[in-house]
Amino acid sequence: MTHDPYDVVVLGEALIDVVHTSAGAAERPGGSPANVAVALGRLGRSVALATRVADDAGGRSIRSWLADAKVETIALGAPARTSTALARIDDAGDATYEFDLDWAVPADAQVPGARLVHTGSVATTLSPGADAVASLIERARVEAIVTYDPNIRPALTGGREDALRRVERLVALADVAKASADDLAWLYPDATTEEVARRWCEVHPALVVVTDGAAGALAVGRAGAVRVPATTTTILDTVGAGDTFMGTLIDTLLHFGGAASALRARLQQLTTDDVTAALRRSAAAAAITVSRRGMDPPTRTELALRSAEMKESA
Repeated sequence: MTHDPYDVVVLGEALIDVVHTSAGAAERPGGSPANVAVALGRLGRSVALATRVADDAGGRSIRSWLADAKVETIALGAPARTSTALARIDDAGDATYEFDLDWAVPADAQVPGARLVHTGSVATTLSPGADAVASLIERARVEAIVTYDPNIRPALTGGREDALRRVERLVALADVAKASADDLAWLYPDATTEEVARRWCEVHPALVVVTDGAAGALAVGRAGAVRVPATTTTILDTVGAGDTFMGTLIDTLLHFGGAASALRARLQQLTTDDVTAALRRSAAAAAITVSRRGMDPPTRTELALRSAEMKESA
């Protein structure tokens, strides 16, 4: 389907969401890293997902879903069963989750060549695989840009202190970190989101982005802080909104440079206009996703049309 090096390799979990709404129940593929990979595939990037799925009905469904978005699957071992998440969607479109997840990454796992490697969510906090993921990221960052989204699931961590240790280790390795306001409120209950974003920037990332639903997004980079409002839209389903934002942000940042070394240098020089444009494009993509049922991110053409409409109405 493609060849090394990829534009992006995503490292993390894929699973089957068993979704319960007022209309009934349905099963569909998901998982935050898998969603990011699909968002990137829809935007035309050459992308692979390094993950664990079994040779069962759930695994075959996930592989087919990824292939439809032109995402290659790289197996990290062969689990006995494909992981699941029970998702309950309320009338406002918000989701809560219960997980049955296997994440035991083999010690000899490898990540193929890519301009950028992304990781996050359960894969980075759930033992025993979380330590292997951090080690893989340490090796990958020598040749690739690293992006990271903790996307915390508190029930699947070893507690706040353990999660914070793991999160801060990866923040120190990342060129770009993105988190939700809820993530930061759980990790740092005594600090504001901007305080945390500035603290993370001082550790290493050239850019830290915080998403806050209807309140919009904040970014802190070398040029200072930028805030953008959420894009007005009809909300049907919030599943995958943050992952679409993350995937689109990655796609946008990749336009700023060619090889990883050039891109890393360019990220240090982003202007507030650069960052504002990246946030607005990512927010527009997320708005399209939440206006549709399921994790259904836009194609590059759909996003371009939406962005043009936003410029005309501004």
